[in-house]
Amino acid sequence: MVHEPEERRQRIATHMETLHDELTAFFTRLDEGGAFREDRWERPGGGGGVARVLSDGVTFEKAGINRSVVMGVLPDAAAQRLGGVGAATGTTHFFATGVSLVVHPRSPMIPTVHLNVRYFELTDDQGTVTDSWFGGGTDLTPFYPHEDDARTFHRALAAMCDQHHATFYETFKAWCDRYFVNTHRGNEARGVGGIFFDHLRSDDAAHGLHAGAVAAFVRDVARVLPAAYEPIVARRRDTPYGDAERSFQLVRRGRYVEFNLVHDRGTTFGLQTNARVESVLMSLPPLAMWQYAPEYAPDSFEARLIAMLAPRDWR
Repeated sequence: MVHEPEERRQRIATHMETLHDELTAFFTRLDEGGAFREDRWERPGGGGGVARVLSDGVTFEKAGINRSVVMGVLPDAAAQRLGGVGAATGTTHFFATGVSLVVHPRSPMIPTVHLNVRYFELTDDQGTVTDSWFGGGTDLTPFYPHEDDARTFHRALAAMCDQHHATFYETFKAWCDRYFVNTHRGNEARGVGGIFFDHLRSDDAAHGLHAGAVAAFVRDVARVLPAAYEPIVARRRDTPYGDAERSFQLVRRGRYVEFNLVHDRGTTFGLQTNARVESVLMSLPPLAMWQYAPEYAPDSFEARLIAMLAPRDWR
């Protein structure tokens, strides 16, 4: 007989596999010519994953879409960063499954997009669940100040969130604005945000949603990009650009790298739990650049993009 916790894990992992396939098909279609390479990997200590990477595509210079199911003993450093309730005594064990993607377009007129949904479960030495929750979100990182792209993205997120709970969009947008920030760069935002959530548990007093409703919201987050991102790609795909725009794209990609290596929880968790390094670092762009103390004229497109990153209501 299959125990209920094991059945729940299998069910959620199957959902993640379905979402992985859907997202791969979506970005294959959106690229209009490229194909994903697939690599399967096993994690020492338990579990593994599937990495799919499109390199040198027609629309996307690099696109990575990963899924994983990993489990094992939770190191103390990883436990502290997770913020969940572990074992009161003895060892804390973890189970985690999720899908994550980062897509770096070739054109600086098209923003980079990131999306992640994940499920965590903590147990004690006897296998008793001590905590479980969902996390995830999606955010947009533009390289040219097209404000209508930010509005398209956020309006689609707001419409999706409102179907599940009246407070989700505003709450998770504010969380995203706080999270995707390079604090070492004077609190410079990585992009124009989106939504971000963590420790989303069923039957929480803050929202009152049962387990099935929480899982449905998480699946809709993973499926929002055809409404939130595809119109932007269609709008900007053929927009001309020059060397100045490409150079600035590479500089801003450098800031993206800094965030992912210095601040991102997912990157840190993967490295601390001995996941496949190539999959953990899949989010990094194929090319980036670091200029020394760049300065931009007040009305330049570069200055207008940086000003556009300040959090605001994009609806």
